[in-house]
Amino acid sequence: MKEKLMLLIKIQECDSQLVKLSAKKKTLPEDIEKLTRDFGAFEEGIKANKTKYDELKARHSESESKIKKINEGIVKTKERMLEVKNNKEYQAMLKEIETAETSRGEVETGIISILDELDRLSVLVKKDDDVLKERKTQYEQEKKTVEDELNAVDSDAADWEQKRNELQKNIPEDLMVRYEKVKKRNRGIGVTSVWKSVCNGCHMNIPPQLYNEVQRSEELFSCPNCNRIIYFQDMEKPA
Repeated sequence: MKEKLMLLIKIQECDSQLVKLSAKKKTLPEDIEKLTRDFGAFEEGIKANKTKYDELKARHSESESKIKKINEGIVKTKERMLEVKNNKEYQAMLKEIETAETSRGEVETGIISILDELDRLSVLVKKDDDVLKERKTQYEQEKKTVEDELNAVDSDAADWEQKRNELQKNIPEDLMVRYEKVKKRNRGIGVTSVWKSVCNGCHMNIPPQLYNEVQRSEELFSCPNCNRIIYFQDMEKPA
């Protein structure tokens, strides 16, 4: 009977591993999705300085275009001044040039401010690029690790399934039926150990007499609380 019990324990190990692998097949793709989501959010956040830098570059170009347009307008006004025939028109054109030069000065002041901010942001963008490259490398490594683990799930499951089938050949059919029924009622655990009068399946105490019998007898006993098949294991000794 002890031999059959050992086979059941090994069957239980196979089933537990298969349950874990089945869970992995579901959770690992979710882990990959989360890694990708987190990296995307990080990438979006760290690009804030680059976005602002690009916006300022566009504003700088717009300001340079304004300066060019103002200068062209001033040149044309000065050319028209050569054709004026009275002082009133001449004074109006002088005022027009003065207004244009004032506007140009304001735009030039804005350009200086933009250039100062661009210099500051260029340093931050460079640092952000370095951080992003490092984080991307980390993300790709972590993703590959999870993908490799996911790719191995089916192969590992096939190995455990084969091992289980080989073990089952040596276990009486009635005992397997009993094991399967108990396992189904107890969240996939049909066999568990007891130590210090406590069932490690339901964590409830078992009667002292039963505990003694489990330790010294080669019969198969069940936990009176959860009905799992139980066996004695000294938890203080290496497995």
